[in-house]
Amino acid sequence: MDFIELDGVEKVFDVRRRTGFMRRERREVRAVDGISFRVPRGEMVGYIGPNGAGKSTTIKMLTGILTPSGGRLRVAGIDPSRERTKLAHRIGVVFGQRTTLWWDLPLRDSYRLMHRMYRIPDSRYRENLERCVDLLDLGALLEVPVRQLSLGQRMRGDIAAALLHDPEVLYLDEPTIGLDVISKAKVRGFLRDLNAERSTTVLLTTHDLTDIEQLCKRVMVIDHGRLVYDGALAGLHEVGESERTLVVDLERELPPIELGSEPSVRVVKVEGPRQWLAFPASASAAPLVARIAAGYPLVDLSVREPDIESVIAKMYVSDPAV
Repeated sequence: MDFIELDGVEKVFDVRRRTGFMRRERREVRAVDGISFRVPRGEMVGYIGPNGAGKSTTIKMLTGILTPSGGRLRVAGIDPSRERTKLAHRIGVVFGQRTTLWWDLPLRDSYRLMHRMYRIPDSRYRENLERCVDLLDLGALLEVPVRQLSLGQRMRGDIAAALLHDPEVLYLDEPTIGLDVISKAKVRGFLRDLNAERSTTVLLTTHDLTDIEQLCKRVMVIDHGRLVYDGALAGLHEVGESERTLVVDLERELPPIELGSEPSVRVVKVEGPRQWLAFPASASAAPLVARIAAGYPLVDLSVREPDIESVIAKMYVSDPAV
């Protein structure tokens, strides 16, 4: 069953700007322009795009914060803008830079308030809280006021808060922002387990393609309010002809690395003993790393993912009709 349904959904804003001392100009901005898609129950979907593409506007319509200007939208058979309170008990939301926690209260007190607001059964509340505290490593933070938490700590606190009432769908906006590598891995593992154990539907917006690769089999790309891609991540890389970057640190300064039998790999930059090699994002880095390690005095290396903006830009270059 499709849990989320959008048919030709639009959101138009009236924007007024001053053009003179006593003059104002009015124009319409189409933040979302006729988007249609379906998300089955239990699916994890990446919803990505550059800043200003319409991602947050879509999420706000899905939660009932904004009312669509046109089209049809349903979440669990509910019209979010008409039955926002009813829907609130079935969804969880984490907006990256905006917290749902009480700023001056300790983290534990924020959770107690949500316990009452959502009328969560006591046993279920304790079970969910213990699980979130354990997996998100929040034990030492429960008595700390939210305003004293770092961004990464607060993000983990917000994710726990969004899950205390067992939502059927979870909207995540940049859930790993501000997290270190270990914390990111914990959050990703937590979300995978949540989806597997409880079939929670997840709609994830992020600029970190690693989040998408490790969590989502399906990705949707929105740009200028329109859906420009809906499919597998590998397909997105192929359409956008995107490249990953292998950063290689050698023991000493050497001429550019040569891999004659790999025409799709190219050296894009050399600075002393460090070299940057570009290769297709849809290809595995393992064979490339093995060849370099076998033929060059390697000290260290890392793989950098393409950013969303560059992928979409190449989509437009390769197909002006997009």
